[in-house]
Amino acid sequence: MSQTAAGHNKKLVRGIGIFGSAFLVLNGMIGAGIFALPSVVAARAGVLSPWLFLAVGVLIITVVLTFAELSSYFRISGGPVVYATRAFGPLTGFSTGWIYYVSRAAALAANSNAMAIYLGALWPWFGIDPGRAVVIVGVCGGLTLVNVLGVKDGVRTLAFFTFFKVIPLLVMILLGLQYVSPEVLFPENMPTIDDLGGTTLLLIYAFVGFETVLITAGETAKPKITIPKALILTVIATGVLYFLIVLVYVSVLPGEVTEGATLVDVGRRLAGPVGAIVITLAAIFSIGGNLSSIMLAVPRLTFSLAEHRLLPPWFGHIHEKYSSPANSIVFLGGLAMVLALSGSFVRLAIAASLTRLITYIVCIAALPVIKGQADTATIARAFRIKGGYTIPFIAFCLCLWVTSHSSLDSWKLVGVLLAAGLVLFWLEQMRIRKQQAA
Repeated sequence: MSQTAAGHNKKLVRGIGIFGSAFLVLNGMIGAGIFALPSVVAARAGVLSPWLFLAVGVLIITVVLTFAELSSYFRISGGPVVYATRAFGPLTGFSTGWIYYVSRAAALAANSNAMAIYLGALWPWFGIDPGRAVVIVGVCGGLTLVNVLGVKDGVRTLAFFTFFKVIPLLVMILLGLQYVSPEVLFPENMPTIDDLGGTTLLLIYAFVGFETVLITAGETAKPKITIPKALILTVIATGVLYFLIVLVYVSVLPGEVTEGATLVDVGRRLAGPVGAIVITLAAIFSIGGNLSSIMLAVPRLTFSLAEHRLLPPWFGHIHEKYSSPANSIVFLGGLAMVLALSGSFVRLAIAASLTRLITYIVCIAALPVIKGQADTATIARAFRIKGGYTIPFIAFCLCLWVTSHSSLDSWKLVGVLLAAGLVLFWLEQMRIRKQQAA
């Protein structure tokens, strides 16, 4: 008999501990962006770039702390879907979950192409068709298989990618710190930043992705303790890592920050061709870790939507042998593969960050409602932010301000995607009503 989220005996395995949760946060945040953003930000802010990364990291902590408190009220998978549904009802819950799901599917497709580009830098055949198609099919198909086999295999894959992307970056920082001078660290002549809003928007995008860990709460050991701790500690560590990377970048390449130089050029300057190859490989592992994080966490969104009877029960099927949400994993892998191969994911990728911020806004607004609904015992066990609602209010205003800098085309695309999702929601509700009538 089919096992579905609507009525199954088989349960998801709580196989994600503190390290697995930390890997999810780290790989959700550190993808291809850090290998491209330093040159863009440095061209706008010069030697202030490292401090801007640090400042935006501090602002993002307000959002992270809000989500840390939200997560401590729940033990089930779904993250944003659960929060929005509990606070505002099934329609808002579905809309929030669907729009976030599409953004992550687009990111998976876009980064699969990015993987082909970086591999093409080492072996040109992978950068063009049919090599590009081989990389995309291999990445999407391989990650789908690994995650169907179980959450522990997915975490092991994450650990592998995390090690091989962080170690080269740490070595680069250690080698590059000798180039850092007091004039770079504490500049006397402050550059003028003409487009502070647009620059902040770029920096915000470097920090999003931490919420990936919330989606797997149902498979996390002691989620009310593990998830808040992993969120806060890992985001702080990532912010410090970004600061040091960009500090080394503007110190090692002081005259080239406006010419599109990348961290590969920093590696070449520090260690010659070998350094360039190592950083290129680090970029490949970084993208691989980001892809693994998406494939591990995002299928739990459609699983959660099915569990709340907002999508067909097919998405809630749990594999008899491996106890993984197999159908949701296969659906995401197939969707991302089609988007990546067709190229139709490009506009989706542009709107991905906007949809993420919309999700943040809805979830932050849900906190006081969820807190008001909780009983005394639940509130006593929950993670509490000091200062009441001051930090969530700052986070809410920050997200609103950042979304105001998004383009009209991105808003139009979000509207179209939301409309498509609402059609699926309506079809599922019609099916439920027919069942009840029968």
